[in-house]
Amino acid sequence: MHNIQAIRQTRPWTATAGRIPGVAYMMVVILAVFTLLNRQFVEGANLINIGSQASILLLLALPMTFVILTEGIDVSAGAVAAASSIALGCVMQAGGHTWLGIVAALAVGTLFGLFNGTLIAWLRLPPFVVTLGTMGMAQGLALIFSGGQSITEIGQVIPALYGGTVLGIPAPLIFAIVAYAINHVLLYRSRFGIYARAIGGNPEALRFAGVSAKAWLTAIYTFAGAMFGIGAVLLTARMSTAHPTASLGMEFDAIAAVIVGGTSFENGNGGLPGTLLGVLTIGMLRSGLNLVGVPSSVQVSCVGVLVLLALLIEGWKTK
Repeated sequence: MHNIQAIRQTRPWTATAGRIPGVAYMMVVILAVFTLLNRQFVEGANLINIGSQASILLLLALPMTFVILTEGIDVSAGAVAAASSIALGCVMQAGGHTWLGIVAALAVGTLFGLFNGTLIAWLRLPPFVVTLGTMGMAQGLALIFSGGQSITEIGQVIPALYGGTVLGIPAPLIFAIVAYAINHVLLYRSRFGIYARAIGGNPEALRFAGVSAKAWLTAIYTFAGAMFGIGAVLLTARMSTAHPTASLGMEFDAIAAVIVGGTSFENGNGGLPGTLLGVLTIGMLRSGLNLVGVPSSVQVSCVGVLVLLALLIEGWKTK
């Protein structure tokens, strides 16, 4: 014990470095590299654009954090968002009120989340297999109801949700701040977060306390589905159209952001600050790659490399 303390006293920088998330190092590197490659990267307009675009990913990554804390996963996030977007588009195309379209998007996302949670919690089916099946279902329904085409008749109110401002602050950033605040309260100031961590870290404690882990796990997946629906509304607003494939693949970035942010699939370890850093890092990476002309197909590989590098840094810190 004395030897360990002596080492820490002689090398205080290692203790400080150990407290810094690995993703923070990656953010600094990405910022430096893309600033050198293109000065426009650090201009105010581009930074605001990064934040606005990252807000959509954040709406998917925040609930994904809860899911992964339970030692689960939801690979249907992108497809559920697509189905929710098409539900919104169909209501608007049929002449429905804007609020009715938003409710339809939330309802579709919530129902898919409830379906996932029921199969995973009560039938004890593997989360990956269940959500993989749900991904196919949601994607298929989105293509069927849209005919494989974009739905452009969504009115003017929905696009304004992305293009508007509040006291000079872009609306997407307001959505992101509110979403983060709500999820923060749920994870750190409510039973919802306590039980989410317990399901992943110590489910037996819940059973001894008389708490239904199955009911709370179902609630977590249902909440995730509802958040995916909200993300779909913001994505539809950004594109000014509902497209059946626009959000496909976003589940990869959402899961990557959570993992890069330090949340593990074991023992309920992790949290929302790391997820926020992960979302911003991926947003910065994709924006920088766009500025230097890297194709979107290659960008996916770069995100994968980012995940591996962040994991290597975390492994180095624990040694």
